[in-house]
Amino acid sequence: MYKEDELLPISALQHFDFCKRQCALIHIERAWVENQYTAEGRLLHEKTDQGKTEVREGVRIVRSLHLRSLCLGLVGISDVVEFHPVVDQQGIKLPGQKGKWRPFPVEYKRGRKKPGHCDDVQLCAQAICLEEMLGAQVSQGALFYGRPRRRVIVDIDETLRALTIDLAADLHEMILKGIIPPPETGPKCALCSMKNICLPEINRTKRKLTSYMNGFLKEEAEH
Repeated sequence: MYKEDELLPISALQHFDFCKRQCALIHIERAWVENQYTAEGRLLHEKTDQGKTEVREGVRIVRSLHLRSLCLGLVGISDVVEFHPVVDQQGIKLPGQKGKWRPFPVEYKRGRKKPGHCDDVQLCAQAICLEEMLGAQVSQGALFYGRPRRRVIVDIDETLRALTIDLAADLHEMILKGIIPPPETGPKCALCSMKNICLPEINRTKRKLTSYMNGFLKEEAEH
């Protein structure tokens, strides 16, 4: 269990799984650069960050719900948490509402699904927060992607939970030790707003040069 002053943003977990160096630059170096894509994402989230509650077809929709998990050591604010009415014993009571309800987190993304599972991990972390806060069971959530404008249902299964727990522990270790990982170049670098700070190509060249020089000096010393 983590203490209150040890809690890290849930968004840092998504950054960490997407690119550890990006995460370190943002959450250790406190560096941030906005581009077209991050600006569009921010505007999309501003639409959900109104803190309003409404009811649609019997589903209660809560925006900007504060989330926290001392088990994961994470804190954040949800885009949307839907509460669906249920008739079984898996639901929870809501203040001033009849019956039982099942929490269903929804995370909004401006573009398309990223490679890997970083979006799923972020959603799973929100689900674990809700379970810890409400004493509820959260078996599913959804990711809404703005580019295709469709919702993708995500099963919060044991495999995803285990991955999320392990990544959260690794994130805390990196932040605690202040580690800035070396760049790992790939297609994801092209659209990253941190590219001009990370300088993946230059850093990769420096690593190759350092490795070459170390090998050259070793050979010279052996002769």
